[in-house]
Amino acid sequence: MLDKLKKVLGLDPNDRALKRYREKAEEINLLEPETSALTDEELRNRGPEFRRRLENGESADDLLPEVFAVVREVSKRTIGLRHFDVQLMGGMALHEGKITEMKTGEGKTLVATLAVVLNALSGKGVHVVTVNDYLARRDAEWMGPIYSFLGLTVGVIYAYMDQEERFAAYRADITYGTNSEFGFDYLRDNMATSEEYLVQRGHSYCIVDEVDSILIDEARTPLIISGPSDDNVDMYTLSDKVARQLREGRDYEKDEKERNVAMTEAGIARCEEILKMPELFSDAAHSDLAHRIVQALKAHVLFQRDVHYVVKDGEILIVDEFTGRLMVGRRYSDGLHQAIEAKEGVKVGRESQTLATITLQNYFRMYRKLAGMTGTAATEAEEFKEIYGLEVIVVPTNVDMIRNDNPDAIYRTVTEKFAAVADEIQESHTRGCPVLVGTTSIENSERISRLLKARKIPHQVLNAKHHEREAQIVAQAGHMGAVTVATNMAGRGTDILLGGNPEFLAREALRSDNPDPSKEQEVHASLLAKFREQCRAERDRVKELGGLKIIGTERHEARRIDNQLRGRAGRQGDPGSSRFYLSLEDDLLRLFGSERIQGLMEKLGMEEGESIEHPLLTKAIASAQKKVEEMHFDIRKQLLAYDNVMNRQREAVYAERQQILSDGSIVDHVWEVIDGVVEDILEKYFPEEGESDPGRAQARLKAIFGPGLENHLEGVDNPRDMLGRKDGLKEEIRGRFLRKVETLGEEEGGALLRFLILHTLDSGWKDHLLAMDELRRGIGLRAIGQKDPLLEYQFESYNLFQGMMERVRESVAELAFRVRVVSDTGRGGSPERRESREFVLPFGGSAEQPEPRGEGPRQPVKKGPKVGRNDPCPCGSGKKYKHCCGAGK
Repeated sequence: MLDKLKKVLGLDPNDRALKRYREKAEEINLLEPETSALTDEELRNRGPEFRRRLENGESADDLLPEVFAVVREVSKRTIGLRHFDVQLMGGMALHEGKITEMKTGEGKTLVATLAVVLNALSGKGVHVVTVNDYLARRDAEWMGPIYSFLGLTVGVIYAYMDQEERFAAYRADITYGTNSEFGFDYLRDNMATSEEYLVQRGHSYCIVDEVDSILIDEARTPLIISGPSDDNVDMYTLSDKVARQLREGRDYEKDEKERNVAMTEAGIARCEEILKMPELFSDAAHSDLAHRIVQALKAHVLFQRDVHYVVKDGEILIVDEFTGRLMVGRRYSDGLHQAIEAKEGVKVGRESQTLATITLQNYFRMYRKLAGMTGTAATEAEEFKEIYGLEVIVVPTNVDMIRNDNPDAIYRTVTEKFAAVADEIQESHTRGCPVLVGTTSIENSERISRLLKARKIPHQVLNAKHHEREAQIVAQAGHMGAVTVATNMAGRGTDILLGGNPEFLAREALRSDNPDPSKEQEVHASLLAKFREQCRAERDRVKELGGLKIIGTERHEARRIDNQLRGRAGRQGDPGSSRFYLSLEDDLLRLFGSERIQGLMEKLGMEEGESIEHPLLTKAIASAQKKVEEMHFDIRKQLLAYDNVMNRQREAVYAERQQILSDGSIVDHVWEVIDGVVEDILEKYFPEEGESDPGRAQARLKAIFGPGLENHLEGVDNPRDMLGRKDGLKEEIRGRFLRKVETLGEEEGGALLRFLILHTLDSGWKDHLLAMDELRRGIGLRAIGQKDPLLEYQFESYNLFQGMMERVRESVAELAFRVRVVSDTGRGGSPERRESREFVLPFGGSAEQPEPRGEGPRQPVKKGPKVGRNDPCPCGSGKKYKHCCGAGK
């Protein structure tokens, strides 16, 4: 009601923005005759001219009309496409750092070129993010001629590429790649040990294609770089055997809505009986095994093969629930992936330890200006605004939409529903009408396929198991009589053209003909002309039949995914239709549908095979979807709230790393660390209020800096006397440090100290991440004690971080004094080889080994009583050992 009132009064922000954009588009159109009259050379020179004007103080906003007019003209001359007025409007929204919602087939890839060029002129780099490597390469290659014409360089990043190529791709004016590649490069840059290994050069401007898929759907999973831990994989096999013997209702309760399982008292007793381990779930010593049993139970109860994951070549590959694609290289965390491996009988991999992590929310919020484009963003406008500060602008279609969206047909059972779907497909196929069938899982797509095979209906299946020819299958889904079954509409980014796609057909024919390379271009042009004519004729016949028919076999949890499926039909004014087929047994209606739906269906007394269509039912289904969307939004908000705590710590650590990498006077930096450690020790043991402890202060100084410093604190037993001795103490420590640096050599010593401080910081951060994982795992239990888990997490994590940084500083100070030079002479070598030196590090290994050498004298290994993970830490901090010095061990 309020939205309608705003529109009537002219206060709707979307309408006001579109009015402003239309006026600007008219201004650009007035420049078109003048721009079209320019020669190619004159048009090329506009790129460098725009750069000069920016350098001389003009703003990008001032240049927008001219740049957009030039880009439109260059596009016409290079790739044969002219931007429509609505595309100019979409480009303006992208330039302003907003999300442009444009329907499927409206040419979002071309729209991006306008904002990309305008923002690339500054030379700070523009990142264009796509949902997969194929689209990154395709878009860079397809739009590349526009950029090259104006003197802009283009790079593409992808998995497993050479480091030098990756470096060059980021130095280009425009860089295309996937969200995970950009995010992982950021994490890898913050693990680098030298400036020369850094690839990214800042975060200036970014356009995210399919922004809802990347910033909403994928944002539930953080990016993690991990290394193998020394975990015992046999425990997963044992846990799996136990989980197989447990029964629902008796031993555990299943909550499908929350995707969780809870052990009952009987179940706990059963596990203890099977393993002959009393107090399995109450004794902290067995907590790891108890946790693995719960994860094994989740693997069996909540995760289905060919729905949540597939088994391929002896590997468990996760299926993206929103796109239906395989997530190669991704693993479930917290031991869940190992539990699924044990369940499926494949080789169980070691559980990984986190080395670096960041959420997509916090990565993309680093960009000075962020923009996005998609066909479906309006339903998530609130989340985009709250999390990313992004406004959604809905741009109208170039030609009016005439697709017919039919009401949902609801059946009693899944079997009846699929029978009705098969009947509908058969009827449409017989008439020659192309059909696209959308499913929510691999299992359902294969079920449809079996039904179609039984009826001898030729079809293509596109899911995570058959994704290699994704773009080609989707591109030809508009042929007469074509039947395509796709999971969650994989293949977004490739348009379905009625009558078929001539470019894809020509490419396929060229591959099979395998012509002489010298005549390849000529043959391709001939084939393209032939298929264009063929597809044009077929297109007219398909339009007469009503265009592409969309059949949805189930409503997705998110309305956007349904809209994406529907949006494949009716592009650019084409005819089309859509209908969703549902059953009362579908997960969405079963778990989230109201009892009113069930009651209504029962009152109608429907017979087998009958369906019902009613506005009330459609409304109830939309309400159920909204419930799930809100639940997922809360999950993402909670993930972000917890990651924001770590993000502040991450920013502090990464800023420190950057300073260390770029600091030309690393010796001064290390001295500041040492000076700070001395201050901390003196403040701790000579507090302003409380009793001084000179003995422990002397012991700590000796442990870190070596013997001989005790005399500075002789007879000192209060803070006032200590202040009088502090300068002398620091002077001696500084003298020792400078002599050590002189011994190491100025240049070599600086490099060594830089390596040493980075190694110590990275090691401390890795252990801190492990401690934070453990803290996060159990913090929810604080709610039982009427405490806010998030506030408790903030408080505890702050203490953990302070403790970690204190240990890192002390380790750096200690290692700086312990590192030593071993020459060949010291090892019995000849004096002539004295210049070949090895720096022996206290934590093992060496910083430089010019040639193979024998081992130096080994240090004795000191053994003491083993400290339990839950015992008080022997360092005296008052914390448990696992949350202090034992973190990560």
